Amino acid sequence: MPFRDRREHKKSEEKIIEINVPMQGMVAFGEPISLKINGKFSGALTTRGTLTIGGTAQIDADINGDNVIIAGKVKGNVLAKKMLVLMPTAVLTGDVATPKLNVVEGAIFQGKCHMMEEYLTVDELAQYLEIDEPALVELAASGKIPAVKDADGWKFERVKIDSWAAAGKIQ
Repeated sequence: MPFRDRREHKKSEEKIIEINVPMQGMVAFGEPISLKINGKFSGALTTRGTLTIGGTAQIDADINGDNVIIAGKVKGNVLAKKMLVLMPTAVLTGDVATPKLNVVEGAIFQGKCHMMEEYLTVDELAQYLEIDEPALVELAASGKIPAVKDADGWKFERVKIDSWAAAGKIQ
């Protein structure tokens, strides 16, 4: 089998779900997926991967996800762990917490915004710094790189990593 980039392999395995009918309740996905909602939804949404709220969607729910893209109407609080994008047709009424926010001209946002610190996983930081994962884990375990150990493994705050690298501590 010819060599394939890991990102290409991950992309080909990505699960895609599109919902075009009215739904209510609590929807939660433990695995990363690409979920697009085009209809009405009320309840709570918890996803990993990318959640897209289509331009015709009407959502009355709190949203918790990695990457959230809103083009429709959302009434509820949004926690986007990686990034939130409000497209020109978006109408969001609720509070937002995210490390990255992109509000495209024309979007309407009514609420408070809390900009969180962005954390990277071992895999993400290894790609970011272009070093091997085992070497990165060894740096974290020895305290030579700013890191936090939690139940899921090591995590790295991007701001601290950028300062660490700028100080010339990366070899």
